[in-house]
This record gives sequence, C-alpha cells and structure tokens, in this order.
Amino acid sequence: MLSQLPPATYKDPNVIVGFESGDDAAIYRISDELALVLTVDFFPPIVDDPFQFGEIAVANALSDVYAKGGRPVTALNIAAFPRGLDPKIVAKVLEGGQSKASEAKVSIVGGHTVDDAEPKYGLAVTGLIDPGDEIKNSGAKPGDALVLTKAIGTGIITTAGKAGVVKAAVLDGAVRSMSMLNLGASESMLEVGVNAATDVTGFGLLGHLHTMLKASGVSAELRLGDVPRLDGAMELLENGVAPGGTHRNVEALSKVVHWGDAVGELDRLLLCDAQTSGGLLIAVPQERLGELQSALTANGSLFAAEIGTVADGPAGEITVH
Repeated sequence: MLSQLPPATYKDPNVIVGFESGDDAAIYRISDELALVLTVDFFPPIVDDPFQFGEIAVANALSDVYAKGGRPVTALNIAAFPRGLDPKIVAKVLEGGQSKASEAKVSIVGGHTVDDAEPKYGLAVTGLIDPGDEIKNSGAKPGDALVLTKAIGTGIITTAGKAGVVKAAVLDGAVRSMSMLNLGASESMLEVGVNAATDVTGFGLLGHLHTMLKASGVSAELRLGDVPRLDGAMELLENGVAPGGTHRNVEALSKVVHWGDAVGELDRLLLCDAQTSGGLLIAVPQERLGELQSALTANGSLFAAEIGTVADGPAGEITVH
C-alpha cells in the first residue's frame, strides 16, 4: 500500500528514523540532546479476560519504544467499543492498560474512543532518547549473534484459546509472556551496546528478522533447535491450530527463507507464527554476546537465547537449519 503513495513533498531533516526501513518506531530530533520516539499500536481482543487484554495491548505498544532503546513517558489510549458492550468490561480493559502503563512508569494522558462493532484497544506512545543512542533495525553486521528474549507461539495459543481448545496452563503461559514488558531487555541492550534490534510481533520471528536483515544489507543463519517455544504450541500445531496470519507469513517469506531438510512444515509455521507482544530480537557483536546474556538474565528477561548468526549474503535472506 505504501508503495502506491506519491513521494512526500516535505522532508524534515530532524526525522532520524521514519518508515523507510520498516523500523519499529519513528524518532524525531528536538535538539542535539533530545529526540522523541513515536509509535502506535492497537488490535482486537486476543484473550477473553478484559483486564489481561488491556495489559497485553499496552505491553505490546510500549515494546516498539523499548526496541529502539527509548524510554516511554506518555501515551494516549486508542479505543473502539460497541455501544452495547457492558461499561464494566470497557472499564476493565482500560484498567488493565493503566496497570501495565503504571508498571512502566508511563502516564496515560488522554485518548480517543469510537463506536465500533469489534472492540479494539491500544496506545499511541511517546518516548525519549538521546540522538545517536537509538538502536535501529538497520545496523546488523556479519558475525553478529542473534539473541531472542521471549519464546514464540503466542499466535497459535491465542487462536486455540478463541476456539476453546487450549489447556488453561498453556494459555496462562502465553498471557504471562505477552504481558511482560520488554523494559529489562531494552536496558540490557543499552548497558552492553548492540548493533540492531527489533521486536517480534505480527510478521513472526522470521518476518521481523527478514526486515532487519534487508535494512542492514545482510543475511542470516538460524538454528531451529535453539529457538525457544512456548509450552503447548507445537502440540496445537500438530492438532491443526494456526492463525491465518501465520500461514500468510510463511507464504510471504517463501522466496527469502531457505529451509533445511530437517525443518518440517509445522516448524515453518512456528517460526512464522504471528506474535503479539513478543520479545526483542537483537543483533550483538560476538565479543559482547556473553555480556548481553548476563545482563538480560540479571534484568529479568524470560530468555537470552542465541538462535543464529548474521552473515554476508543477499540482503534479507535467511537459512534455517
């Protein structure tokens, strides 16, 4: 769709990061010492509990700022609810969002709501960063280690939840992962110094890796056995559960991902599973890998998994073994 738009007639030199490289958030320079990090994200419910939905939506929206190494400070609610929906349910969604924002020390300072047949909720977020300290998705270099901070499989599990075919413990595990802020992972990146990062959401692990690699002009090799997966995700795939977005991701990446002989159809779906509020995917120089993993563990990240290596090669291409 964006390719059909005419070129912008105004180019502001203070835009440090726009949408050209498919990065997670925009960055706008206010002064030599201060820049804004700007993002927006909202979506329909993926769990039945309205409080949990609010928490997940806010954690997901804040993640784009954390992926850039920014500090989110304010946010505006973006909400759509049908007029007939019980106001108590709406209040619980907003309460869940407020709770997660408070945990992140982010002030929700207003918002906008429209009447819509399908509920939707999220945030427009403003963060702060020192110009030059931003972590772009375009800085990955050959030899970098790829590190992932959350397990994948949320799309599969929440789809099973909507269909009522998931075990409570499996769904609870996915909710805990999605509700967790990427704050500790962001702090770890800033502490150690990394080359590139992105958060893993709707395009799946491989989709977001492809975007990072294409923006950086490099390729990568990924080790299937090292990718953390949520408990129950593979069992659900074996039972035929996978969201439509996950299948579309596999199709969209068919020309840039090279699958090893041992990588089966279900493995491909898992690696392309459309995530909500996933972890950070980080490209770090090999000599700083151990330091980053230690920092991630100390800062409470769920995982510090080394899952592959950045390599020379056609920009955006991925080989999975």
